Amino acid sequence: MTVRISTGFIALCTGCCFMINSCNRLQGRFTDITREAGIGFTYNFGDYTYENILESSGSGITVLDFDGDGWMDLYMMNGTWLEGISDEEGKVFKDTPNRLYHNRGDGTFEEVAARAGIDDRHWSMAAGQIDYDNDGDQDLYLLNYGPNVFYRNNGDGTFSDMTGKMGLQGPDSLNGFVKWSVGVAFWDVDQNGLLDAFVGNFLAFDPDHVSPATPGMMPHPSEYAGQPSLMYIQREDGSFEEVTASLGLFYPDSKCMGLTVFDYDRDGDPDLFQGNDHQANFMFRNDGGSFHNVGTEIGVAVNSHGQPTGSMHGAIGDVDGDGLIDLLVPDLRYGALYRNLGNGTFGDITEKSGVAAAFAGKGEWASALFDYDNDGDLDIFSANGTAEELILQYPLLLENDGTGRFTNVGMSLGPYFSEKRSGRAAATWDFDNDGDLDIIVSHVDLKATAALLRNDLHNNNHWLGLSLEGRNGPASAIGATVTVHTGNQKRVFVNQWTTTYLSGSDPRMHIGLGSTAVIDSLEITWSDGIREVWPGPGTDRYCTVRQGVGIVDGSQTEYEAIL
Repeated sequence: MTVRISTGFIALCTGCCFMINSCNRLQGRFTDITREAGIGFTYNFGDYTYENILESSGSGITVLDFDGDGWMDLYMMNGTWLEGISDEEGKVFKDTPNRLYHNRGDGTFEEVAARAGIDDRHWSMAAGQIDYDNDGDQDLYLLNYGPNVFYRNNGDGTFSDMTGKMGLQGPDSLNGFVKWSVGVAFWDVDQNGLLDAFVGNFLAFDPDHVSPATPGMMPHPSEYAGQPSLMYIQREDGSFEEVTASLGLFYPDSKCMGLTVFDYDRDGDPDLFQGNDHQANFMFRNDGGSFHNVGTEIGVAVNSHGQPTGSMHGAIGDVDGDGLIDLLVPDLRYGALYRNLGNGTFGDITEKSGVAAAFAGKGEWASALFDYDNDGDLDIFSANGTAEELILQYPLLLENDGTGRFTNVGMSLGPYFSEKRSGRAAATWDFDNDGDLDIIVSHVDLKATAALLRNDLHNNNHWLGLSLEGRNGPASAIGATVTVHTGNQKRVFVNQWTTTYLSGSDPRMHIGLGSTAVIDSLEITWSDGIREVWPGPGTDRYCTVRQGVGIVDGSQTEYEAIL
């Protein structure tokens, strides 16, 4: 099926900025403030017809503080007109730029991508925000259909293209067609103090292929060959070397949709989950520098019916409060929620948890585990929409009862959840630094506008925001585990920035505490395996924990280590 998009909806626009009157906030809901905040982003996929898998895939959202002012900014990626793929009349979308929205700190944003030097004109899918060189500012690695681009932050509000020097452009083609990158996972694979990068690649898109089974509809992903994801190790001179096969990570026909780094088996080194499209998912177990795919044997390769589905990514968190990190994998059927059993394996609780009933038939893309009401358990947001056809679906907000059972409460928490859209990327972030998590969503539909949903619950629950800095800066803390001790309870979190489909959420860890106003201690197992315990900081604020130093505000150490 070809869907023609009205010219009245897909257009390049910058939007208008309006001051937000905090007196008009409606409590107990999520409020769509996109227009008032000045987020004028409108997604386009290069022409006016929805007819191939590149157009249906959407593109991402990345939250970062690019200028270091303490307020989270927003980078939104876009499609563009491409020769041989897009319709001729779509040339009006040629060289569509990505958008960077600078957070003014007053609830409004200013679009500054051109001024910052990152108004990239490729077909962009995702971007990894990372301080790769540990100089105190966040750099940006842009993953594209076509050549990838690495932008180094100059520390003055601008970026420089360092791709050629670093060797992170990627090959021109994989399996005979243009390289199609969809994400990146950062961590120090060889524990040498230098950040490494695993780039997820999707499939070998042949724009001339017509499905013999359904010639009037876009071909199914299973009709294309895959493309291998690639592992890059950083050298001492700052350049990167591709070493995928030598680490056991080379799967030439895989179809990656999302990557998640966490130590699933608690053996002291980070592992890697790869969600695949209509293929069995991978769990790459880290065995001391080499990796083995154990997805099938540990129970996370397929859904509860034993089927590989259109998996998007892995969202991680302790959904039932047992201190073990569980795994949520949204897909185009009914999703999968895998409960960590504590012995290196997972049990599928998708039906029992209520997730299957809520997800069924929606087509989940970006799904986030996050504590929207700060009550101390992880809830679920999901951006939904059908893939091969432009069929709109309701977005979902599922509330956790504290035991890992979920109920859809979205329609009672704002009009956005009562309108069908075709969502793709989404990120959670505290854009106004008020201690609760807001939501930003991009869409592929007849509106194609983004949605900024401000959290206006104001329920007086307590919270803590944490930024972790390892011995070699924030990037070296990716994959670290934080255990929060309060009274006779403990809650476990993983420092993982890439959290939903094509998107990077707020890099600060967000911890809801409910009515608990006092944290007894923070226990951190850093990515290099070193464990530290610190007295609990005050609540209802953001702070930083530096490995070997302590909990700091600004540059002053406030606490002495317990262990």
